[in-house]
Amino acid sequence: MLIPSLSLPAPAKFPPPSSSSSSFSLRHHQDPNFEPLHRRLITQINVGHLRNAISTLDLMALRGSHPDLPTYSLLLKSCLRSRNFHLGKLVHARLTQSQLDPDSVILNSLISLYSKSGDFEKARSIFQTMGEKRNLVSWSAMVSCFANNGMSLEAVSAFVDMLEEGVYPNEFCFASVVRACSNSEHVGIGKVVFGSVIKTGYLESDVCVGSSLIDMFAKGGGDLRDAYKVFEKMAETDVVTWSLMITRFAQMGDPRKAVELYMDMLSNGLMPDQFTISGVVSACTKLGSLALGQQLHSWAVRSRLGLDHCVGCCLVDMYAKCGGGGSMSDSRKVFDRMREHSVMSWTAVITGYVQSGGGDEEAVKLFVEMISCGHVSPNHFTFASVLKACANLSDLRKGEQVHSLAVKLGLASVNCVGNSLISMYAKSGQVEDARKAFDLLYEKNLISYNTIVDAYAKHLDTEEAFGLLHEVENTGLGASAFTFASLLSGAASLCAVDKGEQIHSRIIKSGFESNQSICNALVSMYSRCGNIDAAFLVFNEMEDWNVISWTSMITGFAKHGYAARAVGLFNQMLEAGLKPNEITYIAVLSACSHAGLISEGWKHLKEMHQQHGLVPKMEHYACMVDLLGRSGSLVEAIEFINSMPFEADALIWRTFLGACRVHGDIELGKHAAKMIIKQSPHDSAAYSLLSNLYASTGQWEEVANIRKNMKEKALVKEAGSSWIEVKNKMHKFHVGDTSHPKAREIYDELDQLGSKIKKLGYVPDTDFVLHEVEEEQKEYYLFQHSEKLAVAFGLISTSKSKPIRVFKNLRVCGDCHTALKYISKATGREIVVRDSNRFHQFKDGTCSCNDYW
Repeated sequence: MLIPSLSLPAPAKFPPPSSSSSSFSLRHHQDPNFEPLHRRLITQINVGHLRNAISTLDLMALRGSHPDLPTYSLLLKSCLRSRNFHLGKLVHARLTQSQLDPDSVILNSLISLYSKSGDFEKARSIFQTMGEKRNLVSWSAMVSCFANNGMSLEAVSAFVDMLEEGVYPNEFCFASVVRACSNSEHVGIGKVVFGSVIKTGYLESDVCVGSSLIDMFAKGGGDLRDAYKVFEKMAETDVVTWSLMITRFAQMGDPRKAVELYMDMLSNGLMPDQFTISGVVSACTKLGSLALGQQLHSWAVRSRLGLDHCVGCCLVDMYAKCGGGGSMSDSRKVFDRMREHSVMSWTAVITGYVQSGGGDEEAVKLFVEMISCGHVSPNHFTFASVLKACANLSDLRKGEQVHSLAVKLGLASVNCVGNSLISMYAKSGQVEDARKAFDLLYEKNLISYNTIVDAYAKHLDTEEAFGLLHEVENTGLGASAFTFASLLSGAASLCAVDKGEQIHSRIIKSGFESNQSICNALVSMYSRCGNIDAAFLVFNEMEDWNVISWTSMITGFAKHGYAARAVGLFNQMLEAGLKPNEITYIAVLSACSHAGLISEGWKHLKEMHQQHGLVPKMEHYACMVDLLGRSGSLVEAIEFINSMPFEADALIWRTFLGACRVHGDIELGKHAAKMIIKQSPHDSAAYSLLSNLYASTGQWEEVANIRKNMKEKALVKEAGSSWIEVKNKMHKFHVGDTSHPKAREIYDELDQLGSKIKKLGYVPDTDFVLHEVEEEQKEYYLFQHSEKLAVAFGLISTSKSKPIRVFKNLRVCGDCHTALKYISKATGREIVVRDSNRFHQFKDGTCSCNDYW
């Protein structure tokens, strides 16, 4: 059987004169002006004066004549080439009025006209009325019409109908149907079509078919390997094919290959165009290669492509993401030199400022400038970025204004905008508004759930967070690593170890137990909740560690007072070849502080800069001040503060004032308090610490003056409180608290404990009662401290096999510290107390801090 020709049909020959054309010819002989008008019409078409051509057409109609079909065809094709679809439709109207019977060439042009103008129904209507005039071009135009208008199934259906009619596809038809299959839903059909393409030989012979197949495998199937195989099989490739392949590699996770292809393209003698440069610049952005990006920018300028809009947008993005030290200067220069701006260029520069760190104010200014221009409306990506800027600035008012504009433009319910709204309101403390933004989303994705779960977790509402975890699992989306990490962070913030253990159980069931970020979160959660052994177990069972893993474990050991283990683990980290960061050194210096390792602390402070190039920051100096202060070296500590390369902040002075309080140095304490108040006039902690310092030395008049001063300034001392988790419920206590339902049993337990520990040698230290009252009253006050109430509740509410874990917002007082050692001995229970500084593990009458805290 002969295979029909797969090439496009030759141009249609003029049909023999019909009766209508005979009368048409007769009218021409009768109208002496016909030939001049017809010549004028042809000239106007050839020079592109299409509106004048329409006027000439109308003039001919007024005189009772009209051009022939080839002239109408020529005019229609000129409208198509110039994309002047409105004039093309006027030509169609004049053709209909002429009562000429259009041939297949005209009808095929009309299908293309209505297809390209987006009126696929009109195109389909013309196609369906063609009857026997349908040919290969008609079918190809129809398949292309459906493919171009996103109607993949209709395109495939038309292709199948064509085959059933016995019409064999050509390269244009194959390219169109393959393009229709360039999505995940229809890529399977596309692979079947691919088989036919191979059989016909179009893969090797036609560039358009090859390019369509590349896009189908890359976009539709996410298969760059097969896409590249098609590219290699093509006998002929052009700039479009190379640019497509480069762009797909850049977009789909292999930017290095995109750059290699660009170099190969140059080696093959092809001249890149604006699309090639845009693709390879995007690849440089993903590689973080500023040097190569700059070379491409230079080449684009020399090739007169530097002012191309698409290239400009990619360069703005490249300089924003690859600029050294978060600098936006080069990115902004490119943006400012662009001749005109679209939503793409505005969004690129706004996003650049947000992601650069510290450019949020400028991002908001640019957004205001963008909407003030009036001719460019922000899209959902623009809103997502500017809302992040408002969140970073903690500017709720601006965020609400941006939200209003997003609602006005109908974009507030788009996923990325809604997710940014949730985050913005959550960071501003408006969790209810965050929840409203979440509830209004049309279609919630995993990022939406993660963002709202994280918001609830950060605001210590684990019940809502857990409810949303159930919801996300029921939707079939499944919780991600981020979801579990957020929940673990919330449990750690609440010190809710039981909740944390439940989450850990869910993690194992979900198969995330080997995920590095989740393991890091588990290490942090267990150590912050007082279970350092469980934290170390998770750490040891990890398959791979990064700097966060090591830092989390070192921090845990430091906070629990295991300085030697913290420093030892730090040395193991260095031996493993990992470079510590600033936070790692805070953990190491903190460990030295908790154990009084002064020489070790000095050594690490020097080495962080000398060996690792890390410049010590305020937090590192605060650790050293704490280390010197705890050891009683107050003079050395003040000399160290005065020698710092920058002015000490309130944190440094507050740390030093706490040391003065412990060691009873009133003069240095007064100086520290003065420096705190100078920097933070409304810092109640400074007044409280100084008041306690005076009270500890019996200077009650000074205490009264400070309290009066605080009252005049409306400063409120932070009330001490302790809490304990029992059966997934938090129980909080304040000093002298009687509001708990089990208050009577708690105080009965305390009375019995008091008798037991006194027999063991406990003597109440009334120096820690900072009120001018009788000694007996002082002793009574001591036994009402919140940490003692929480421990007593733990003793009567938990099984003897479980440790009692109590958490306190302030530093544990010296008397409570002594009493808890005796209680652990009298009851045989392990008691873990986390105060504002560290963990204390009481067991058999001793504390893990070795009385150094």
